Amino acid sequence: MSVSEGEWDALDPYGPRLRRHLGLRTRVTLAFAFGALLLSVALSSVSYGLVRNYLVQQGESAATREAYINARQTRDGLRAADPNIPRILASLQNPQGSPSVVHYQDGWFSSAPLVDEGQSDNLPAALRQAVGKGHPSEQAYKVTGATFLAIGVPLPLVNAQYFEVFPFDALNRTLRFLAVALLGAGMATTVAGAAVGRWASTRLMRPVAEVAHAAAAIAGGRLETRLPTIEDPDLATLALSFNSMADALQARIERDARFASDVSHELRSPLTTLATAAQVLASRREELSERAQAALDLLTGDVARFQRLVEDLLEISRSDAGVSHLHLEEVRLAELVARALESSAGPDLQLEAAPGADGLTVWADKRRLERVIANLVENAAHYGEGATRVSLVRDRSVARVAVEDAGPGVAPEERQRVFDRFFRGSVSGRRRAGGQGSGLGLSLVAEHVRLHGGRVWVEDGPDGVGARFVVELPLNGNPR
Repeated sequence: MSVSEGEWDALDPYGPRLRRHLGLRTRVTLAFAFGALLLSVALSSVSYGLVRNYLVQQGESAATREAYINARQTRDGLRAADPNIPRILASLQNPQGSPSVVHYQDGWFSSAPLVDEGQSDNLPAALRQAVGKGHPSEQAYKVTGATFLAIGVPLPLVNAQYFEVFPFDALNRTLRFLAVALLGAGMATTVAGAAVGRWASTRLMRPVAEVAHAAAAIAGGRLETRLPTIEDPDLATLALSFNSMADALQARIERDARFASDVSHELRSPLTTLATAAQVLASRREELSERAQAALDLLTGDVARFQRLVEDLLEISRSDAGVSHLHLEEVRLAELVARALESSAGPDLQLEAAPGADGLTVWADKRRLERVIANLVENAAHYGEGATRVSLVRDRSVARVAVEDAGPGVAPEERQRVFDRFFRGSVSGRRRAGGQGSGLGLSLVAEHVRLHGGRVWVEDGPDGVGARFVVELPLNGNPR
């Protein structure tokens, strides 16, 4: 039977809001701590109740025995012809320090100042009335915050009543000490439960963390990453399933890459033939009619675009296959960017280098880095009037090349996906007339920059107009 998300939220003691803010490891730790707290509270309550009842019963039994022994001794003393009540009370055995009170011939006598002689107000009235009617009784009561147990025994043979008052201060101190000890034990149990929960969650999350690291590695292009064999029978299936999935994914990607590479290679030969034929026709363009010249221009443009697409596909397939190699050399970044601009945008677009940025050097593959600049400039031409400004600045240990345009810009939600292959975005319908693109230009930019250990992103242009593509490269070192 499956449980819906709403039903699970109702059953979950932490609630959906808390789960969104706490990680699984923290929730497991809290669950162990909460369970240990409940267990310690239950055990402490039961232990306190049992010990308290036992001590109270033992105290009452001892007090009752002592009271009856002293009552019999008092009765024997009162049977004398002229009893001396203070001497009788002084002869009684009171190991607990409990005062004795005797009501004899309408007088009250006490062995301690708890009850003044001739006074009975400190004894509960209900107890005095019950004993006066001939019923042995006992009653607990409080005086000025202290707890006492009063036991009354009628002495009908001598027409008297005997009372003994037992203080329960020692018992209360024992019970308070017990409560503090149980509270400390409960706190220690809770902390121990949290520690056990942390340890258990760490061991539990270790395979999950390994899966997460392996998945991140595969997402980063390391398709050969696999999980190690797990001996735990409950988790071995997870490792086997993940590795099987990774094998299937790697095989699929490699098959797709080989397919793209094979198709691209197969297309190069007929494309070369078409390009050669177009060049032959272009060499005799003046002999063609005006209509044939227009058709030749379209053919030449499409063949050139098709050749560029095939070259891009070959570049992408080599990257997917992991056979892309950089031919690194130390280059002056400002000169490389200026040369790329001159070949792709012409002399009208000049590099603006910040003070101190002219002499920046990087380890780079010239061909790939020039392709990065050319693709960004061509992208600006496809979606606007072309690049309006290219700048070079230094920021600590990195250099940044920025290409700005005055086009429609890139929506914030598309700024990550714009570097995906064949992604057009919401501005795809607003290309300039005649703007042709393969949809692979920015993807190749991201791949080439990544191989150089840098990163690329897009942001709003100056004053929120257009787009600004920024390429960041590490200075004075090999790519990361």
